[in-house]
Amino acid sequence: MSRTEVKQRARVGIARLRSLILGLLALVMAATATACTTDDDRPGIVVTTNILGDVTREIVGDEADVTVLMKPNADPHSFGLSAVQAAELEQADLVVYNGLGLEENVLRHVDAARESGVAAFAAGEAADPLTFHTADDGGPEGEEGQPDPHFWTDPDRVRKATGLIADEVIEHVDGVDADTIRANADRYAEELADLTAWMEKSFDRIPEDERALVTNHHVFGYLADRFGFQVIGAVIPSGTTLASPSSSDLRSLTEAMERADVRTVFADSSQPTRLAEVLRTELGGPVQVVELYSESLTAKGEGADTYLRMMRANTTAMVDGLTGA
Repeated sequence: MSRTEVKQRARVGIARLRSLILGLLALVMAATATACTTDDDRPGIVVTTNILGDVTREIVGDEADVTVLMKPNADPHSFGLSAVQAAELEQADLVVYNGLGLEENVLRHVDAARESGVAAFAAGEAADPLTFHTADDGGPEGEEGQPDPHFWTDPDRVRKATGLIADEVIEHVDGVDADTIRANADRYAEELADLTAWMEKSFDRIPEDERALVTNHHVFGYLADRFGFQVIGAVIPSGTTLASPSSSDLRSLTEAMERADVRTVFADSSQPTRLAEVLRTELGGPVQVVELYSESLTAKGEGADTYLRMMRANTTAMVDGLTGA
């Protein structure tokens, strides 16, 4: 074979290889485009808080993408959104949020999404909200008559919200299977009913006259109402962690604790316990500070990474803290 023929065959081989490579690249690009289109076409639900996010994921399953804006261990009263997260709200098929003033830095973005035509569901407003009482009744002074957003401390109200969220998903999110959503909601509702029964049995270990709660701020009104506790007061006399206690607030609280003979304070795990520990000095004696997961889930493996685990952990901590177990 002459050198000329070798060169010609080499050129043909290179041309064929180039065509093959271009063809493979075209296939890869087509597959990528298809995948992107599929992802873009999947329905999307955006949830503000991680507690509601966990509940919503249990209901939705694999039927839609669920994006949760609030990170683990964050404070719902103070967390904010990035520009990307704010845009996600306005691109969602449905926004699920607590409402009742809980997500104080996020509600304006929820309002903007609603104004742009996005369906939005305020779970707290639909869960038979309680109102704060006066300070003399163990509630936040200056917030009397205002709705309490912390409804999730009562699992029965969460069970009601579960059915309502399922209704909203079926109504507003195209492409989901209604039977699957309803079955998921029913299954989770049964788990919530089991949780309520377990909490009742656990709290039975605490004598009724010892079911007194002092917390970092007013967050357990629903639990107290559902399971027969008395809220003596809070270190921060408000329904939000953004408030600050005054010296007179602390004095009033310590006087109430002395009258009720209470020496246990339950502090939110997402907040420092420094304010609660001040009571040790104010009361002039030992005060037990017990951490609870009251307003945020933890990261995976940290003890309260789902709503069910959070409530069981809190119940155990309350029982142990009030019985000296």
